[in-house]
Amino acid sequence: MSAESDTRNSTPLKDDYSIFTSREKWFIVSLISFGGLFSPLSANIYFPAIPTLAVAFNKSIELINLTVTLNMVFQGLSPMFWGTLSDTYGRRHMFILCLLLLAVSCVGLALTPTKDYWLLLFLRCFQAAGSASTIAIGAGVIGDISTRAERGGFFGVYSIGPMFGPAIGPVLGGVLADKLGWRAIFWFLCIASAICMLVMILFLPETLRTIVGNGSIPPPAIYNPVLPIVGRQPKDPSAERPVGARKTFQNPLLLFLHVDVALLLLINGVVYSVFYGVTASISSVFHNTYPQLNETELGLCFLTLGSGMVVGSLFCGKVLDWDYQRVRRSIPIVQDQVDEKAGKTDDAFPIEKARLRLMPVLIVVFIAACIGYGWCIERRTHIAAPLILLIFVGLVVIAVMNSIQTLMVDLMPTHGSSITACNNLVRCGLGAALVSAIQPLLDALGAGYAYLLLGGICALMVPVVYLDIRIGPRCRARRIRMAEQQKEKDRARVKEEVEVAAAA
Repeated sequence: MSAESDTRNSTPLKDDYSIFTSREKWFIVSLISFGGLFSPLSANIYFPAIPTLAVAFNKSIELINLTVTLNMVFQGLSPMFWGTLSDTYGRRHMFILCLLLLAVSCVGLALTPTKDYWLLLFLRCFQAAGSASTIAIGAGVIGDISTRAERGGFFGVYSIGPMFGPAIGPVLGGVLADKLGWRAIFWFLCIASAICMLVMILFLPETLRTIVGNGSIPPPAIYNPVLPIVGRQPKDPSAERPVGARKTFQNPLLLFLHVDVALLLLINGVVYSVFYGVTASISSVFHNTYPQLNETELGLCFLTLGSGMVVGSLFCGKVLDWDYQRVRRSIPIVQDQVDEKAGKTDDAFPIEKARLRLMPVLIVVFIAACIGYGWCIERRTHIAAPLILLIFVGLVVIAVMNSIQTLMVDLMPTHGSSITACNNLVRCGLGAALVSAIQPLLDALGAGYAYLLLGGICALMVPVVYLDIRIGPRCRARRIRMAEQQKEKDRARVKEEVEVAAAA
């Protein structure tokens, strides 16, 4: 290996896709994974306290459940705002503001008088508005610093934080509510999110490419972390930001007009809604089927689902990167036009195939696990059987979600947070609908036939996967042509502005 090659592999260059070293990238991913923990944690930690809140506020369980529904609605809506802002004005500021909003709302929830039920509803909406957006912003950060070849692994590790929330949330919430009272849940979230916010203020660098490029452009001082321990490579004060990188708020709903993206959102939304239907009904289903379980033991049942999701996050990331390289080696590519380290890839490369070719198998395994779980509950088998199947449900669903999330950022790298916000909107909307219908469905059909029906709905997504693989390259080529045309217009505009300024 030449000295020049050694230097390139060990020292980030200005023409690399990102000047952050591999260790620095993993550090940044770990930071945003910590921040992403609070979206599912703030929702799931609340579940065990619902009966206690019903007594405290003197309201029915149905009215307290309304706080869950509204929280989920705002989980879907708020990232459309915060995520798009982060694509426009920077990741760092939006991440910190979301955590601040979460901490402040938790203070209000902890101090809410039990005679003011309306305030509980109101503040739960604000809590979701702060917590849910961290996942979308984190996805944008990964799109900023990673190439296609490494993005799958980063998403796998990043998802550990968000997936850890459903695993520990119900157990932690049950212990806090039982030992210290329901207000302790919100004080805990307040303190934890404030600590996370402080960590972001101290260490998280700005990564938005329209502000710092590949990291070599020095940002305004307000964008710098207090302790800049990453991104310490020399900056280039003379570097220019990309042409047309003016800060304008873009409507994220326009992303739904891209057919291939809309299909991906549909697949992910349907699978996630079925998964959330399983999750939301675990307590009631296990309580009815295995009445000997106490509240703490019911909470521990969630650990099987969460452990499967954590393992799936690590497994899926490695498989995504491996499969990408495997497809890349199997297709002739003009190597002098491809430089993975610089983020340059062949536009003809079938990225849809590389990310989705295992998807039909994953969906089939997910369907089998859900149906098997339903019939184990229906037949009242030994409790070990449904718990083992819940591990597979969690493992496979995170593999499906990470694969689709990675592909969407591959397709829209400059809109990483916006596309994740759209994903959140669809899956939370469908999830909220199924959560409201799951108990009547279980009562009417029984667990076996109910999950058989839901598995059949998921099966309809397999042809949609093949459709996206087929039409995806054409849709992507159309976007590339439109982007090039827009760049030409931007160059012409800049040239005209320069000429007008020179004439004046």
